[in-house]
Amino acid sequence: MARVAGRFARVEPRRRARAFVLGLLADLPRKNCWTIAEHTGDASPAGMQHLLSRASWDADQVRDGIRAFVVDHLGDEDTVLVVDETGDLKKGAHSVGVQRQYTGTAGRIENSQVAVYLVYSARAGHAAIDRRLYIPRSWTQDPGRCRAAGIPDELRFATEPALATEMIAQALDAGALAGWVAGDEVYGGDPHLSAELERRRIGYVLAVSRKRPIPTRAGVFRAGVLAHGLPKRAWQRLSAGAGAKGHRFYDCAQVDIDTPTADSSYRWLLIRRNRRTGELAFYRCYSARPVPLSSLVKVAGRRWTIEETFQAAKGLAGLDEHQVRRWKSWHRWTTLITRLLSLHDAQREGQLDLRRGRRPRIKGDGTTGRRPVLTLADRLPAVLLHQRQGLPQVAVARLFQVTPETVNRRIRDIRRLLQAAGHTIEPTGPRLADLDALRDLAAAQGITLPAKIKTAS
Repeated sequence: MARVAGRFARVEPRRRARAFVLGLLADLPRKNCWTIAEHTGDASPAGMQHLLSRASWDADQVRDGIRAFVVDHLGDEDTVLVVDETGDLKKGAHSVGVQRQYTGTAGRIENSQVAVYLVYSARAGHAAIDRRLYIPRSWTQDPGRCRAAGIPDELRFATEPALATEMIAQALDAGALAGWVAGDEVYGGDPHLSAELERRRIGYVLAVSRKRPIPTRAGVFRAGVLAHGLPKRAWQRLSAGAGAKGHRFYDCAQVDIDTPTADSSYRWLLIRRNRRTGELAFYRCYSARPVPLSSLVKVAGRRWTIEETFQAAKGLAGLDEHQVRRWKSWHRWTTLITRLLSLHDAQREGQLDLRRGRRPRIKGDGTTGRRPVLTLADRLPAVLLHQRQGLPQVAVARLFQVTPETVNRRIRDIRRLLQAAGHTIEPTGPRLADLDALRDLAAAQGITLPAKIKTAS
């Protein structure tokens, strides 16, 4: 929280925010003000509710600090800004922005809130840097309902692509390094988003429908028609990036899009075919300079990083489990979760040395070349070493250079982060007789220990 501490006007909400974020890390059955307050030892949820509703702090200023943190630790000129929306299913009619609408979360029309998120996807990692709550027209046409939910009077109806355009422009104006934008058909079909990106000369790879008319030098054809008319030699086997089971290979082809003579930029239709099912996907692409087909395919593949972000936000931090109803509370809830995930993602990808507070040098292959020493991911196993392997608590604390209170955290509070960091320690095994046995166990688990270890007195 140190990076955004100055965004809080008083120390009390800053401390409460830190406790709130630590509560989000806990392995609670649900994440809301009641369960987080109980986990932190509060007698009631009033303090957490006050943090989200009435405390003096600006969620947008904290968001700006998060964005600066992510860009500083992950940024490069080939970064892809990925936009997508996600829905939170709701039962009532009073939560801000809720109505019956289509949401990909359920795959059908449900009573839900929908929000658009912007993810900063770099070679070194990815993290969410902004969010906008979609307010349907049924809300903006009802001023009384908007006032009851705390929606600002000046807010006007905006489509999801318009919200995405606003976030992208704000990030670029703030100095975020980015060379590309990626999104699905919702954003690929919006002419205002692509026009704004072309004005800024930012490349994009945006999905479009197979029925999208594509102007070529031979005439205007639908994207699907162009795909079926391509000769066999036009297709190349290319990787869209590494997945859980290795590189994701597709058959890919591109078609030049006809552009005005005075325009020196480049436009293509990217066609991607699944090698197993034959399913086709279409992307409208733009770049201010010539780029190879392989680069376009990799940018298209980066779009899935936002799905991973949604999965982590909902599975790890309970993004969709909130019980807030008002405009300000929703933005504060999502901002604190975004802060948690930005720290987690930067540290998970090896871009943040939490002990030294600086960014390791990135090698040409996008890796750091070393593992940060004694980061949070290294210290978390200390809890298991104590509770599962029987090493004295004080010895573990001195070994990992933390306080005994850190070691004393409950194992269920850190299990998810431990798994996310890639650590697994067997729940059973012989008790450790000495520090040499500890060193052997840690080495087997991929944990880097300091050369000199202080023993407990």
